[in-house]
Amino acid sequence: MIAIPYKAKQFGVVTIKVLIVIAAFYFIYDQLASNDKLDWIKFKDVFEKKQSVLGILFLLSFSVANRYLEILKWQNLVKFIRPIAIGEAAKQVLGALTAGIFTPNGLGEYAGKALYFNKKQTKKVIFLNLICNGIQMLLTIIFGIIGLYILGYKMEVAILISVLATVITIAAFIKKIKFKGYSLEKLWKKINEIPSSIHTNNMVLGLCRYLVFSHQYYFLFLAFDVDLSYITLMATIATVYFLASSLPSFQFLDFAVKGSVAVFFFGKLGVNEWIVVFISMLMWLLNVVLPVIIGSYFVLRFKVASLEDINQ
Repeated sequence: MIAIPYKAKQFGVVTIKVLIVIAAFYFIYDQLASNDKLDWIKFKDVFEKKQSVLGILFLLSFSVANRYLEILKWQNLVKFIRPIAIGEAAKQVLGALTAGIFTPNGLGEYAGKALYFNKKQTKKVIFLNLICNGIQMLLTIIFGIIGLYILGYKMEVAILISVLATVITIAAFIKKIKFKGYSLEKLWKKINEIPSSIHTNNMVLGLCRYLVFSHQYYFLFLAFDVDLSYITLMATIATVYFLASSLPSFQFLDFAVKGSVAVFFFGKLGVNEWIVVFISMLMWLLNVVLPVIIGSYFVLRFKVASLEDINQ
């Protein structure tokens, strides 16, 4: 009687794992095959003219650094629960990324990481993941506002700062108001329970990660002979990331969303639409698709025993 439910659980977990991987690859294929803005002939011509092993390795190094810094961020934060090795942190981050590729704003990542911990620690894991993503979003907002200002959107920047100031003021007044037992004051206390050294490392690693993927974007524009100053390019990249991150989306639609915003802003600077779309697609391939392919391995390797430990 006990063996049947256990085998059923095994079969169910294997089915879920396979479905996650199949769905992830289907969504990736669908985005590449159905996007009519991707002119593969033009891309092939440019690639043949500029193909360079060193250049490819150089751009790939940014993708490796980007995910490695994210893994270090997670390893740093999760030691608040228990220390984990870098390999275990990589497994959790990449496996969760694969699970979250077809969920709104990567929400599946939260559940994916929680599966690697005891069920009693689920809330803590979700909270730490929120802190992990929160610092990245904060940096995106700060650099995005600076980017908008540099590009001359001073009125828009003034409105954004006013809105943020208003939100902060309102939050200060309602911090003690509870909703289903939670309040902003309680949230702040929970944040302060985490040692300051962990917060500092999280901010430093988050900043390094932001600089890595924004400069990868920058070097891709240079590879496509986009002749704009460093300041203008970086300001536009920061603006695109800020506005695109503010929109609800799915990971598998990431390059379509960022591509649309990028086309608008880079179009104003005279950059060809197909170049912007292809660079957005390459950023997605390098920083989402490649990690998802690796993460698929970890998803398939996820053992039923882990689920049993969680329920103990």
